[in-house]
Amino acid sequence: MTEYKIALVGFGGVNRALAQLISERNTSWKESLGFTLKIVGVTDLFLGSVINRDGLDAGALVSLPATKGALAQIPGGTVEAFNETVIKNSGADIIAEATFTNPIDGEPATTFCRWALEGGKHVVTTNKGPIAIHAATIKELSLKNNMAFEYEGSVMSGTPVIRLAKQSLAGSEIVGFEGILNGTSNYVLTRMESGLAFSEAVAEAQKLGYAEADPTADVEGYDVRLKVVILANELLGAKLSISDVSCVGISGLTANDIDDARQNNSHWKLIGSAKRNADGSVSGTVEPKLLSSEHPLAGISGATNAISFNTELLGAVTVSGPGAGRIETAFALLSDIINIHTAYKK
Repeated sequence: MTEYKIALVGFGGVNRALAQLISERNTSWKESLGFTLKIVGVTDLFLGSVINRDGLDAGALVSLPATKGALAQIPGGTVEAFNETVIKNSGADIIAEATFTNPIDGEPATTFCRWALEGGKHVVTTNKGPIAIHAATIKELSLKNNMAFEYEGSVMSGTPVIRLAKQSLAGSEIVGFEGILNGTSNYVLTRMESGLAFSEAVAEAQKLGYAEADPTADVEGYDVRLKVVILANELLGAKLSISDVSCVGISGLTANDIDDARQNNSHWKLIGSAKRNADGSVSGTVEPKLLSSEHPLAGISGATNAISFNTELLGAVTVSGPGAGRIETAFALLSDIINIHTAYKK
């Protein structure tokens, strides 16, 4: 049986949920997965940091209040976020990086990933920034150091679209995809179909925790654009940058647009897509699309995500599942750790 020592970088909803899973399920993982996880370090810009090479109490970490400097309440903890120290010197085998996504330069998450890989530590992350902007460089670093760089949760949370496409659909010749890749925008559109105004639907999404206080990244399509870049580069062999993907959000859709669609048995959806063109190039877009009720994505409602892969051998292959949620995204980190265990165990 293997025990992996893990350090959590960022202790918001996702890594806190991973700590919860460790607290509740670590014993059963010994039997079902062949490994257990020991948290040896935590660092968070707001909460501070703590290291204990003998292992931290996962349950106690989960119970900490979300107040400034709260990690100082743990023996040995401090109000300061010593990110580099936790990543490099906590004795961790795996770094779970779950800080905020920076769509401009991917920092500081990219530096966190680099520190870990250079120090001989595997990385699992849910952060879209490093993959969308610096994937080639980070992958090269991971290969050079024979360390894993895993990021399944960066696109559809716990729904394993990257691994599914690369493994289960290997050989099917994926030539494009289109997807509902943002649960917040899809929830807003669903509620608008029920009669709410755009602003009312956004406010409801915020109240439920789907939307941030500033919902711009979700409703204007910026979050989806990052995911289109990741998927196009991963699955279609593209080398797209964020600026290569045209982007239009849903804020321009009116109640009349929604009503007209309903009367014509259609639905507006924010669709992120990419395709390989006849000349071999790959193009990507994010835009609201009017889908007929027969379309495989038309019936996807609420905060659910879905993606339809266009393949040469199988035609359209569609998968749907949760695209958000703290436990769901924490499961993506666990699935990446399982992949590391399978690939690197001795």
